[in-house]
Amino acid sequence: MNGTGVPLVTPFDSSGRVDRTRLRDLVAWLEERGVDFLVPCGSSGEAPLLTTDERIRVVETVAEVTELPVLAGTGREGFEPTLETTERAAAAGADAALVVTPSYYDSDEEALAAYYRDLADDSPIPIYLYSVPKFTDHALAPETVASLAGHENVAGIKDSSGSLEAIQRLVRLTEDEEFAVLVGSGSIYAAGLTAGADGGVLALSNVVPGRAGEIYRLHDAGRGNAARALNADLVELNRAVTSTYGVPGIKAALATRDQPVGSPRRPLRPLAEAARGALESVLADALEATGEADSDRPT
Repeated sequence: MNGTGVPLVTPFDSSGRVDRTRLRDLVAWLEERGVDFLVPCGSSGEAPLLTTDERIRVVETVAEVTELPVLAGTGREGFEPTLETTERAAAAGADAALVVTPSYYDSDEEALAAYYRDLADDSPIPIYLYSVPKFTDHALAPETVASLAGHENVAGIKDSSGSLEAIQRLVRLTEDEEFAVLVGSGSIYAAGLTAGADGGVLALSNVVPGRAGEIYRLHDAGRGNAARALNADLVELNRAVTSTYGVPGIKAALATRDQPVGSPRRPLRPLAEAARGALESVLADALEATGEADSDRPT
């Protein structure tokens, strides 16, 4: 899981069911724009609002139509449901599992380390830790991550804290292991790569996959200044589709890019008209600033 990964949104049809046809179309659109791996059933995919069967249906659909690596979100609140979902995702074609930190009960670092270690012992596919304090109110301590990095079935972490310090510490503390540090915030993607991260899983990459992927390619080619400049041009768009409007914003932006994926699932609601207009303006500015092809701009 190196390079730029997409935490795929989950398309729904007019009846609120998973729309596999639109999902296949979205995967093809993203692949054509050069992303490196796909991450179904993460936060951007409304995973907490999906049943286990729906999650597996999404993973199976993605795995059937792509040759890119598939990192499936399988984390639940308890060990047994997470292991079951992970095993089923593996059978459906996932290459690895992204496991969010359980959050309902206030577990300490020792308990979380034991949870991940036990899961890695039993999982048929590699485990990636997922620290997203915005939703869980708990950031995995870099020392805890380092204690897990030597496990042969713990392959990496997606850190969505938005903290460059956290990325730097994770890289430093795990540098002696075969362990991938993935940036989870589009605003610090280039900076995280400069700090030694192996790639990213960015909500932003749903909307501008080519530009998000180019940040990694520029960095990989030794053009760090160009990567940081491109990233800076995308900061306002990243903010719009994450902290400002969230999943409804990503889905609205995709509709503007001629990739309709339906409405978000309740209790989330579609953007109001005024918010949609503001988002479209931010998206148009980002596409113009980054030199997207005319055919890829909003109509």
